Amino acid sequence: MRLDEYIEDLEPDDEDRKRRLAEEKSYEILDYVEQVEDRFSEVTQGDAMVGSTSPSVFVGHSNYPSVSTGILSPVGAEERAAEFATSSEWYQRGLDIDNVLQYRTGLLNSNHSADVGNVSDAWDGFLGTQREVAIADRPVDVEIGLSNSLDLDLDLDDVTTPTGPSARATSADLTENPHVPRPVKKTLEDDDWQAQGAMTYLYRRGFDVYDINDVLSAGALGRGENRRLVPTRWSITAVDDTIGQYLRGGIRTNPSVDETQVWVNEYVGNRYWVVLTPGQWEFELVEMKAPGSIWNQDPTGETWMSSAHEGYEGRTSYVDETAGAYYASRLGVLEHLDSVGRQAKCLVLREVSDEYWAPVGVWQIRESVRNAFDGEYGEAETFHGAVRALSDQLPVSLPALRRKSELLSGLQANLADFS
Repeated sequence: MRLDEYIEDLEPDDEDRKRRLAEEKSYEILDYVEQVEDRFSEVTQGDAMVGSTSPSVFVGHSNYPSVSTGILSPVGAEERAAEFATSSEWYQRGLDIDNVLQYRTGLLNSNHSADVGNVSDAWDGFLGTQREVAIADRPVDVEIGLSNSLDLDLDLDDVTTPTGPSARATSADLTENPHVPRPVKKTLEDDDWQAQGAMTYLYRRGFDVYDINDVLSAGALGRGENRRLVPTRWSITAVDDTIGQYLRGGIRTNPSVDETQVWVNEYVGNRYWVVLTPGQWEFELVEMKAPGSIWNQDPTGETWMSSAHEGYEGRTSYVDETAGAYYASRLGVLEHLDSVGRQAKCLVLREVSDEYWAPVGVWQIRESVRNAFDGEYGEAETFHGAVRALSDQLPVSLPALRRKSELLSGLQANLADFS
């Protein structure tokens, strides 16, 4: 499909757009938390043991290397525990920000303080139970002893999925034998396997990054003496980066795409334009965050822009400006190129509107880019022409975009750009 026809079909219907800023939704968030407090009171009495079903774990990063490490489990709805774990299924089910917050505020973080080191043989006590939950391929029944205090703070983060109420755990025990997949057992048993190799092994065996992230966070990957608890925020980025590097190494010997393609997807107040053009692998993410959005809260300000780029050999330093969004979006692109046996230069443009009123984590970036390739794409004669055609759809001018973008700054300007 010609790019101009492709863009014309994407014009938004303003009547159907819902503008939901954080301040307009704060009361609903408080309602979710109050409901959890009521359920918590119903199932606990003082230091009572709480029976639940845990689908995942969480490791904090504050006060590192002494961290808060927790077992996540729904308070009520144990039969649906798997639905509470962050996964690609959330996108497939079309969960919106409200839905995500309801899930996360219904998930109690029973936590315990621990040092990140010396966990290679931690199979007893709280850390042992947490690790068993992390390596299992389905939710695990647990009994957790809790203190009688509940912290109702909702922790919102741009990388991790929001975390809801938490309580200090005094004990944690399994009430069933967890089912551990054979590939995970193999990575656990091999004490000489570096974490990066173990992660790519699991990915090649069909494990998604969400599963690998839990195993890494719980200190169950890497050489025995080097195994550590890894804060969830860091492990998400580490897994995306490691799998991305693995895929990049494979696609760099593939033939290039033979046309300029423009793909688009929109989800939870974010729109993603993905431009693939002939050439050797190169990647850039440019983010444009609208006034009034969660990370640019002044409604009268200007669109805030950030970017990060890598060439054929990849990056040698961590991306600060776009952080986890860079690695999550790059992974989605690399998975697509790997699946079609091609390489390309790629520009991802992320527009964050004021409808993105609460951050839900980089999973939505990863899944939005992954699924952008499921539909049709627009064709353009050149990379320059594609970006020039898109510029009318963007919240910033083409000159402003060119000044921010490494890929675009090298393009020769056309007089039409300034007309």
